[in-house]
Amino acid sequence: MTFEDFNFDASLLEGLYSMGYKSPTPIQVQAIPIIQANKDLIACAQTGTGKTAAYLLPIMNNILKAETRHLNTLIIAPTRELVIQIDQQIDGMGYFCGVGSIAIYGGNDGIVWEQQKRALREGVDIVCATPGRLTALLQAGHINFEHLQHLVLDEADKMLDMGFLDDIKNIIKYIPANRQTILFSATMPPKMRTLAETIAKNPEQVNIAISKPAENIVQQAYVVYDNQKERLLTEILKNPDYLSVIIFSSTKDNVKLLERTLKKIEPSLKAFHSDLEQPEREEIMREFKSKRIRILIGTDILSRGIDVDGISLVVNYDAPPDPEDYIHRIGRTARASKAGVAITFINPKDQPKFAKIEALMGREVDKLPVPAELGETPAYNPEANKKLAFAPGGKRPFNKKKNFKPKPRN
Repeated sequence: MTFEDFNFDASLLEGLYSMGYKSPTPIQVQAIPIIQANKDLIACAQTGTGKTAAYLLPIMNNILKAETRHLNTLIIAPTRELVIQIDQQIDGMGYFCGVGSIAIYGGNDGIVWEQQKRALREGVDIVCATPGRLTALLQAGHINFEHLQHLVLDEADKMLDMGFLDDIKNIIKYIPANRQTILFSATMPPKMRTLAETIAKNPEQVNIAISKPAENIVQQAYVVYDNQKERLLTEILKNPDYLSVIIFSSTKDNVKLLERTLKKIEPSLKAFHSDLEQPEREEIMREFKSKRIRILIGTDILSRGIDVDGISLVVNYDAPPDPEDYIHRIGRTARASKAGVAITFINPKDQPKFAKIEALMGREVDKLPVPAELGETPAYNPEANKKLAFAPGGKRPFNKKKNFKPKPRN
């Protein structure tokens, strides 16, 4: 199947091909006809499958066919990075056809705030927004959704995880009931289904390899103690084949610490975390995409808010908190059918978490031998280490009994 089979406007196809698109992916093949038929849609697809274009292309084509242009589409996404990424894709695809968009997100100065309001007053086809900043604009009366035809929730499961459910419900109050609702998500937990039943009307459903990493990701793991991670990572990064690397750590404090440590051996490295101002974050992303930065270190904010081709290695310096985060993290590599490597460091406390990840994927990840010079390593025994997963420092969790009273000291 080709993109011509969807009967897109010629100017839209020109923008699409100029961006390097060649043939539609499975999620695009299944989702585009449903959206073109003006049906509500719930789509589950793993990261890197082309889901953004799956909803943007039919919506942009719909805008080109409209007799009168109004604010046509609202796209809500959980992070600034994802909002910017979507906005950039619209710019690329719409370059030859004139479909315009604006990215609305927090963390900006007053000048950007005024630019966003002015763009909304002057008219735009598509708004891409984070829930918090959009809510502020709606409450201030700076945006009118009277003619809105499409509502898209991208990474809807992540928005619920981040606590945006009330914001989403409030935003929907400002939107016409007679609209097309499209939800794209990597997972489908029960709370997602509940939300979908509330805001969508008899939605069609598309499922593409839910909760499974891309087949062309080489997954590996090392079972180590925490004090062995740094030296092991240093050895891995010496491999010249890893031209572009993302390292995930559990907290922004750990990210900052790791940046200071690795700077000694790798000057071309930057940390990406929420303490940075938005212009700093955008500059880091530009440098990483252009390969001026070889290594990027970040928390899970990177796992859904970045779309960069050619990432050859993803390292989970700390095992992710849940299986779905693992899928998103390693999905940063092997995008667009390219190959990539994902390596996870597993300390004793994280072994039960990683066992859940393996159970979700239905496969075991190869545990590679650690270089002998790093010393003895722990055995991989998730069952024996379950108690560590809930007790910092390796102590058993304290179960407080009801009506417990401490004995007085003598």
